Amino acid sequence: MLTPREKADLIKAEAHRLGFLACGIARAGFLEAEAPRLEQWLRQKQHGEMAYMANHFDMRLDPRKVVEGAKSVISLAYNYHTPPQQRDPSAPKLSTYAYGRDYHKVLKKRLKPLMALITERFGAVNMRAFVDSGPVMEKAWAQRSGVGWQGKHTNIIRQGAGSFFFLCEVILDLELEPDPPATDHCGTCRRCIDACPTDAITPYGVDGSRCISYLTIELKDAIPQAFAGKMADWTFGCDICQQVCPWNRFSTPHTEPQFLPKPELMGLTADEWHGMTEVVFDRLFEGSAVKRTKYTGLKRNLGFLKE
Repeated sequence: MLTPREKADLIKAEAHRLGFLACGIARAGFLEAEAPRLEQWLRQKQHGEMAYMANHFDMRLDPRKVVEGAKSVISLAYNYHTPPQQRDPSAPKLSTYAYGRDYHKVLKKRLKPLMALITERFGAVNMRAFVDSGPVMEKAWAQRSGVGWQGKHTNIIRQGAGSFFFLCEVILDLELEPDPPATDHCGTCRRCIDACPTDAITPYGVDGSRCISYLTIELKDAIPQAFAGKMADWTFGCDICQQVCPWNRFSTPHTEPQFLPKPELMGLTADEWHGMTEVVFDRLFEGSAVKRTKYTGLKRNLGFLKE
C-alpha cells in the first residue's frame, strides 16, 4: 500500500516524463484568502465583458464543489517560451503563446496519459482535468502547490524558469502529500507595473477591462478610443509584463513541436497583416488560439492600430 507521499512522487515522475515543466500538489479546500479579492474584482467590474467570470462563484473558491469528495489539486506547468520571431519589426505583434497550435488542445492530450496512470495505479479515482477552463482559480492553486508565486502582474513566476508557461490542473478524490506553497520573490520590483501601456496593472492585481490581452481577444465590441495609441502594436494578446520581468532571464525555449510557429506567419510584413483576407486567416491560424478572436476580431484590432 503506497503512502500519500509515494503516490505523489509517482504522479510527479510521470508528469515530468510527459514533458511538464513542474508539478505540485495542494490539499483541496476553500480558498479563504482569495474569496474577498475575487468578490471585489467582480464588484469593481474589472472583468469587463467576461461575464463567465462571475458564474459559479462558490465552485471557483472550492474544488470540492467541482469534484465531489476532492482531496487534492495537482497543478502542472507546461513551457511555451519562444523568443519573439516576427521578422518585420514594424508588423503588428502576436503574443508568443499563440505562435503554434492551441494550447488547450495540446495540454488536454498531455493530461490523458497522466490520468490513465492514476487510474491504473490507484483504481477508480474520481477526477477532472482543466486547461485554462472551468471554474478553477488556477493561479491560486499553482501558488499553493509550490509551482510558483503570483507576481505583481498576477502571472505565476517560477524560480529558475520565469513565467512563460501554461497552467493546468487535475482535481481528484485521492489523498496525496501536499507541497509547501511558493513564496513571493518580486521584492520591490515594479517593472511590469511601469511598463504596462494601458495602466492595467496594480501591485498583485490586473484590471482586466484595461488589459491589452482582454481588449484584443475577450472584448467583442469596439475597442474604446481611450486606448488609442496605447496598444503598442499588439494585435492578439500582449507579452509586455512578461518581457520586462527580470525572472524571465531564466526562461528557456520550449521543446513542444506543436508550439513551433509557421514560417509564413512569422514572415508577414506589416502590409500583409493589414491586407490579410479571411482565406489567409483561416490557413495561417488553423488549430491556433488566434481563432478565438475570429477574422472580424482580428481586422477590428488591426484597424484600431492604424487609427
